Amino acid sequence: MAEQKIAVVTGASSGIGAATARALAAAGYRVIVGARRIERLEALAAETGGEARTLDVGDPASVTAFCAAVPPALHLLVNNAGGALGLEPIAEARDEDWETMYRTNVLGLMRVTRALLPNLLEGRGHIVNITSIAGRDVYSGGAGYTAAKHAARAVTETLRIELNGTPVRVTDLAPGMVETEFSEVRFHGDAERAKGVYEGLTPLTAEDIADCVLWVATRPWHVNIDELVVKPVAQAGPGKVARNAGL
Repeated sequence: MAEQKIAVVTGASSGIGAATARALAAAGYRVIVGARRIERLEALAAETGGEARTLDVGDPASVTAFCAAVPPALHLLVNNAGGALGLEPIAEARDEDWETMYRTNVLGLMRVTRALLPNLLEGRGHIVNITSIAGRDVYSGGAGYTAAKHAARAVTETLRIELNGTPVRVTDLAPGMVETEFSEVRFHGDAERAKGVYEGLTPLTAEDIADCVLWVATRPWHVNIDELVVKPVAQAGPGKVARNAGL
C-alpha cells in the first residue's frame, strides 16, 4: 500500500486555500491546514479529514509552533497566505498596509518555507507558491501589492536555483482575477466596492486555482512546472480587463 502523501496549505480558512485543501484531500492527500481563523479551519478539517492548526504567517512564533508539528516527511507545501490592502497611489500610501503586505506575502512565505525545508527534503516534496500576475506587471494604485508579489516571485525563482540538485520541486502559480474574499479584504471590508471589481466579466474561482495546484503537484516526479499563469478570458493583464463583452 502506497504511503499517504502529506500536504500543508497556508491561508486555508477561505478562498483558494480552502478550495485547495478540499481538492488535495479528494485526491488522497492528508492535508494540514493553517490560518488565523481557527473555527473555519476546524470545520474544513472535519470536512476533509485533515488537521487544523492556527497559523499567522506574519508572526514568527506562530510559524515556528505550526511548523514544529508537521511530520518529518512533507510532500507538498502550498504557500497561499497573503493578500492585498488598499488601492491608494504612492503619494497616499499607508505604512501599515505596506508593512502587512510584506509580512504576509514575502516574510511569511520565507519563514514557512525555511522552517519546512528539512521536511520537504525528507519527503522529496514540492513547493507551490501562490503569487499573482501582479508579480509580473504593475498597475496604478497597486504599488504595495505588486512590489510584494514581485518579491514573492523573486524568492520563488531564487529558491528553485538554490534547491537545484535536490528532489524538491518549486512552482510559481500566478492567478489573475479570482473572486474570493480578496477584494473585500483589500478594501477593508467594503463589500460593495469589492463586488464592483468583478462586475461585467466572469472571474476565476477558487476551485479553478485549486485545480491548477493539483495538476502541477501530480505531474511525474521528474517534471517541474516552473511557472503557471492563469487568467480569466476577459483579462489580458492587471490593468487590462474587458467588461460587458459577454466574457
